Amino acid sequence: MSSRNAILTRLREVSPPPRRLPDVPMFDTTLPPAVETFRKSLDRLGGVWCPAPEDGSSIEQFVRSRFPGATVFCSATPEFAGTRDIASVDDPRALNDVDVGIVRPAFAVAETGSIWLSEAQYDVNALGYLSQHLIALLDPADIVGNLHHAYHRKEFFEANYAVLMSGPSATADIEGVLVRGAQGIRSLTVIPVPRPGTAR
Repeated sequence: MSSRNAILTRLREVSPPPRRLPDVPMFDTTLPPAVETFRKSLDRLGGVWCPAPEDGSSIEQFVRSRFPGATVFCSATPEFAGTRDIASVDDPRALNDVDVGIVRPAFAVAETGSIWLSEAQYDVNALGYLSQHLIALLDPADIVGNLHHAYHRKEFFEANYAVLMSGPSATADIEGVLVRGAQGIRSLTVIPVPRPGTAR
């Protein structure tokens, strides 16, 4: 028997018996209000919570008014038509001129101010990184309290690719100088909008 096999055999002999994994609590007995917590967390990370208009204007009109200089709007949700059809994008690099990307997150996490985006929400993953600005249409009912609840969402088991995005890109050097938007989206705006067909 080689030395390698002798060592491995001995390790197997002294291995502890398997033990059942502990039950991890959900830590939800004292969760603060989800929407307010999400707003505060998002704000700390440079994101913007922007309530939907109450003057009767559409979401598309509202978004366009917030970015008057933008010309290329690319939407991955049918609620916003945009000027660039994401279904026609074959090469992700073609999204490098997008001024405003529009998505609908599957859910959000109040604790971290994060929105969940996977290939199902992006259609083309580059939309979330090459766009200058990202708009997220978030149903407040889709906000979970903490990451423990997020890990139990079915999306964690269905996605091939996903991110929990918490605000615009942020880069800091060793001296603590923080620069936002240098290596990704320059701004993240979350608009609370119920999902279409959802009774409220």
